[in-house]
Amino acid sequence: MLPPHVVLGTAYYPEYLPHSVGDRTAVDLDLMVAAGINAIRVGESVWSTWEPRDGVFDLEWIRPVLDGAGERGIGVILGTPTYAVPPWLQRAHPEIAAERRTDVPVPWGIRQEIDYGQPAFRFHAERVVRRIVERYRDHPAVIGYQVDNEPGVLLAHNSAAFAQFVAGLRREYGDVETLNEAWGLTYWSHRLSDWSELWRPDGNSTPSYDLAWRRFQASRTAEFIGWQAGLVRELRRAGQFVTTCLAYDRPAVADVSLTSRLDVAAGNIYVDVQEGLTRPAVPSRLSPGWIGRSVADLFLAADRVYGSRGEPFLVTETNATSIGGSHENKPPYDGQLRQLAWAMVSRGARMVEYWHWHSIHHGAETFWGGILGHGLEPGRVYQEIAGLGSELAAAGASIVGLTPDVDVAVLWSNESDWAMQFQPPLATPAGIPDKASYRTIVAAFYAGILDAGLQPGVVPVERLEAALSAPVVVAAGLYVASDAVLDRLVAYARDGGHLILGPRTGYADLEARPRAEGAPPRLREAAGLVYQEFENLAEGVAVRGLRGLRGCATRWAERLVVDDAEVLASFEHPGGGQRAVVTTKPFGAGRVTYVGTVPDAELSASLYGESRLWGPSVTAMSAVNPAGKRLWFVHNWSGEELTVRPPVRVEQLLPVGPGEAVVLGAWDVVVLEEAQ
Repeated sequence: MLPPHVVLGTAYYPEYLPHSVGDRTAVDLDLMVAAGINAIRVGESVWSTWEPRDGVFDLEWIRPVLDGAGERGIGVILGTPTYAVPPWLQRAHPEIAAERRTDVPVPWGIRQEIDYGQPAFRFHAERVVRRIVERYRDHPAVIGYQVDNEPGVLLAHNSAAFAQFVAGLRREYGDVETLNEAWGLTYWSHRLSDWSELWRPDGNSTPSYDLAWRRFQASRTAEFIGWQAGLVRELRRAGQFVTTCLAYDRPAVADVSLTSRLDVAAGNIYVDVQEGLTRPAVPSRLSPGWIGRSVADLFLAADRVYGSRGEPFLVTETNATSIGGSHENKPPYDGQLRQLAWAMVSRGARMVEYWHWHSIHHGAETFWGGILGHGLEPGRVYQEIAGLGSELAAAGASIVGLTPDVDVAVLWSNESDWAMQFQPPLATPAGIPDKASYRTIVAAFYAGILDAGLQPGVVPVERLEAALSAPVVVAAGLYVASDAVLDRLVAYARDGGHLILGPRTGYADLEARPRAEGAPPRLREAAGLVYQEFENLAEGVAVRGLRGLRGCATRWAERLVVDDAEVLASFEHPGGGQRAVVTTKPFGAGRVTYVGTVPDAELSASLYGESRLWGPSVTAMSAVNPAGKRLWFVHNWSGEELTVRPPVRVEQLLPVGPGEAVVLGAWDVVVLEEAQ
């Protein structure tokens, strides 16, 4: 369904322009063509334009854009506008307002304020979706649809949602006695005698309840997106795809379930630029969140989108220039936009779409910069993207449908993330619970793979078998896990794989209950150790290591009691004595390495053996295209020119020209084809 080339796109909102500017459609589309931009996303944010009054539709306002795009060979991704409801609908049906807390509606005036389970909302949403798709499905420019936008932004506490939650619990557990046992409701006198006694989530303190609530909310989001995708599939023209754009940090999103309802996974990837893209990484002023803080976070974000379905994906939004609020003005250095795009392509991106074409003159995102600034004239950003467009066109089909190479597969668990948000194991420097504990743990291990010159991949635990084809698998922070998952990891090591276990893995079952056995539960024999105690580390502690292990244990330490494992690294504990922190043990035909801390960058990189870096500021990521050719995407994440000598025979694909030594300019990237 996708074009036979990597799509370079942008979100395009001519309806946002002040009327005084006049009609710029032809000018804008011509500029896009000149820059190699061959797709636009339109229409997803303006329900009140599509339907200015109840049942009164204006479907023709977008036609000049679609006609102009079609005449120029620009594909159109048509959005459904259901995430931004019009004022007339808010006034007619106030019950559609979402509640972040029981009986407290979200105030109108932003977006995504609705509970998308409300019947009135569903009625009007279906009507506008049907009218839009029926009107434009046969337009030759329309190549696909984006349903809604960044769903799952809140956990709806509305009465109808809570009733649906309770009904689901009754189906799953059958009776309250079973629920009492599963959730441990004897504690603090929470035992139920009737389903009507289950309290609202606002004041909940029970971990099992919270995990069930998060699962329920994610299932609502997946159902809503699947419902819309079903409407569009019923109406669309053959050959048109359906997707949505995911912000993977949204609280009510489980990406595997949600993207299974679409034709292709799509995600929004935003990254802190300028020195944020320096390698080796420098400390970030940002907390973990929707903006990636490093090159490692960039690749991690792309790998997560690929991992949702285990196939190439779309990037539906990414930096064009400064992103965020009016106080966050940080345009990329020369070359960095090109680097970001090629990095995403190297991990399987079939489209790189900028948000957005022109900076907006009104509203909350006035200073979230576009390819064109408020003056609407092409500038430095436009020129760099135009250069990228030429390169993508020259590469053609050779970079389409890539399968990234993976040396080390990293498991990802949304449920462990949710559980650690509720009961964080880590503390911030201020001593408060760190709700980013899960991401912090996983990111530490992921970044070490890059720093060792190896290639990571991210595989959701729902797709565990896909991870087990890698020679090394990392299961760090896998707090919530089934017996079957843990047993399968043990079998992987027994059968010849190298399993690296990190903090908290296997500690709790699917109800977020700590297992009643020595930790790491079900993994104890394979790891050759046990622990009962654990502690937070206020400061990093240097380790003494064997086999080249070096660096620091940070933030967390488990008191490992070693049975038949070999101690690879230990640290001097302030309370006296050496404490083992990294161990390894041959197990069957494979090996299990245990890491009982959050490793710093140096310790994490040393876990994976001798460094295979092409250079301290260099990443070299490879992928295989459908023709069987391996491509290398080599980035210099620094402001200094350097020369690298690839360890494999290659020819330069971009720029054209063979050579053994490859010169990389400041903030540069080259694409190499490995010689057959």
